[in-house]
Amino acid sequence: MGLVMYWYDIVCVGIVVAAVVGAIVVLIQNEGKGIKAWSGQGEPKYESLALPALEEDQEAHYTKGFVSSMCLWMTCWRCLHPAILGVFRFVAFIIMLLLLIWDIKIWTLTIFAYYTEWTFTLCIIYFGLATLVSAHGCSQLARRYFTKNENERAKFLKRNPEEEENISEIENQLERGLLKINSHQEWEQQQKKRANFWGYAMQIIYQTCAGAVMMTDIVFWLVIVPFLRTERFTVDFLMGSMHTVNAIFLFIDGGLNSMRFPWFRGAYFVLYTSLYVIVQWILHACGMTWWPYPFLELSTAWAPLWYFCLAIVCIICYGIFALFIKLKESCFPKWFPYAYQCLY
Repeated sequence: MGLVMYWYDIVCVGIVVAAVVGAIVVLIQNEGKGIKAWSGQGEPKYESLALPALEEDQEAHYTKGFVSSMCLWMTCWRCLHPAILGVFRFVAFIIMLLLLIWDIKIWTLTIFAYYTEWTFTLCIIYFGLATLVSAHGCSQLARRYFTKNENERAKFLKRNPEEEENISEIENQLERGLLKINSHQEWEQQQKKRANFWGYAMQIIYQTCAGAVMMTDIVFWLVIVPFLRTERFTVDFLMGSMHTVNAIFLFIDGGLNSMRFPWFRGAYFVLYTSLYVIVQWILHACGMTWWPYPFLELSTAWAPLWYFCLAIVCIICYGIFALFIKLKESCFPKWFPYAYQCLY
């Protein structure tokens, strides 16, 4: 049996292809140009997530795609230890993983036909990876302070008690000032360190989840529940939790972390959503007869309108989380000037 396509099917394909091509163009123009450090010979060197230091004679140049390894695990609150953010990420990972296992146990793996399960799994991957990155960053932080304390202890034990009384107050003040300068320089140096593959993967997944979670929950609570509810479809505790806790955890993480949120990485969210739609097309071309979401169905002349509205909804949903981050970056420094810190 041949595959029959109508004009409205071609229009829907054109909308998705245009979205994919546009997203790729945006990423080519903006991604991969984070921070380049020139050593003087014209060869760019890239920093890694393992917190290596830039050379003293290197000059850092930042662009839109830059991801600081320090911002991945540091909090934006001075009074909040980064370990607390790591613990929160681990708790979110465990809770969401248990909910997903519960969902699979009831509905089997066929539940992954839904966009909700794709997004929920992506959030689990984010919180799992973020937990590992936070643990790595906290261990590096503890190691630096431990090394610093050991050096100061060794220096103190080597000092001559008779000479200690001859140290003037001016020298003490100069020493304290030098320590402050060195500490400030070390802090700035950490902010210049560029994340490697896993750091960028975490940043990309974070921003993809932001748009996907907003769209999943908004469409579910504002479209599916009020208008597409049937006798076979009822909102139980599990279904309500899977369309709620993902947004709650992501908003809390966004309010605590120091990660940047450039607009252009919304292109990953567009590619992610387009991939889901294309997979649905392939499944139906192979014989699948039902659609997880009625507005994705192609056998109607209204399909192009639905797909165009879906594209608009993608922009709105990503913009909601981007607006939250923008308000955080603009309002929190004014409301909490002594507690909030911006690392970029």
